[in-house]
Amino acid sequence: MDALLTSPIFAPFVWIWTTLFPVPQILILTISVTLSVAFLTLAERKVIGFMQDRQGPNRIGPYGVAQPFADVFKMIFKELNVPAGADKFLFIIAPLLCLGPSLAAWAVVPFTAGGTGAVSNINAGLLYLLAMTSLSVYGVIIAGWASNSKYALLGAMRSAAQIVSYELAMGFALICVLIASASLNLTDIVNAQKGDAGLFEWFWLPLFPMFVVYCISGVAETNRAPFDVAEGESEIVAGFHVEYSGSAFALFFLGEYSSMILLSFLASIMFLGGWLSPFPESWGFLGTASVFWLLAKAVGFLFGYLWIRATFPRFRFDQIMRLGWKILIPITLVWIVVTAVLFTYHFVERGI
Repeated sequence: MDALLTSPIFAPFVWIWTTLFPVPQILILTISVTLSVAFLTLAERKVIGFMQDRQGPNRIGPYGVAQPFADVFKMIFKELNVPAGADKFLFIIAPLLCLGPSLAAWAVVPFTAGGTGAVSNINAGLLYLLAMTSLSVYGVIIAGWASNSKYALLGAMRSAAQIVSYELAMGFALICVLIASASLNLTDIVNAQKGDAGLFEWFWLPLFPMFVVYCISGVAETNRAPFDVAEGESEIVAGFHVEYSGSAFALFFLGEYSSMILLSFLASIMFLGGWLSPFPESWGFLGTASVFWLLAKAVGFLFGYLWIRATFPRFRFDQIMRLGWKILIPITLVWIVVTAVLFTYHFVERGI
């Protein structure tokens, strides 16, 4: 049978099957991420409203639960204005270049043991994630340049410099995870954190400085407050997407929030044990690994995003650059060496 399927006669059918088989899974994942973005915006407005002693959205639907859908319909039906002198093709394609990589990165994210839920459980999943998360900077630069606006170009330059700077710190932090787990596969990284001690077996403990660096870099990567100088309203209006409206602006919005959710899931997988329970397996039901643990950890990380936005004022651009290049990157470089020494000794002791 295997020889028959590998024959040239069946080659087109095998190609069609292997190409189209992931399509339903991709659609389910895309719809799930989009709905998560919608309700994250509602949660953000509700949480920040509570922290500022106000109600937040409370008109559209019960307790304002339908507010995200009203916002989506409003943006869809608003006119997309292309500025005079703008490069129309690049102006329209830029939002897709921001959204595409953030959605494509979800292809290798597993949700349960064995890689279940991932569209492709590849061995180089971590490398693929770093590549995808780095591509969004091209959409930012193109959006700022194609708008033919000095404010948009200045915001794009700020955003690109910030993303590149903190991408290095985040990449070095994840290299420590790679060393600790001895694998680039996300499922293997979670399995390497499995042990009888529960949450004390996770990488957040031996790699705590890198966990902190990852958290800070994740906020900066998504241009979220207090790292939102790229769209500082008091300085450069709205940054690289100042000339965008309607559905094009909605794509930028969707890309930013989907990246927030992605980085939250990755924090859970890389440092917080993924779907592993924080309790030992001897605790029975509470110690059972489940996708609900992964979701709970990601939601907790997202709450940190919202809490930070409601707490800290915006940093100056020079402060952001100094933090990235003079503090975070040197710390990660030193900790890579420390991690290599510690885990090499650990692997030798275990005979790995």
